[in-house]
Amino acid sequence: MVNKSAQCTEMRVDDYLDLLNLAKQLNDLKWQKEIIRKLERLNDRQQALALY
Repeated sequence: MVNKSAQCTEMRVDDYLDLLNLAKQLNDLKWQKEIIRKLERLNDRQQALALY
């Protein structure tokens, strides 16, 4: 069974990836970098939780 926290994180990642695709289509490099930073933070947080 997947816990709700992991499910929410997965949904957020999916949303950010959709936004990243849109930013790429618009050639908005600043927005792309911002989204990538947020994805990295989500990934770091998820990895930290997996250690516990």
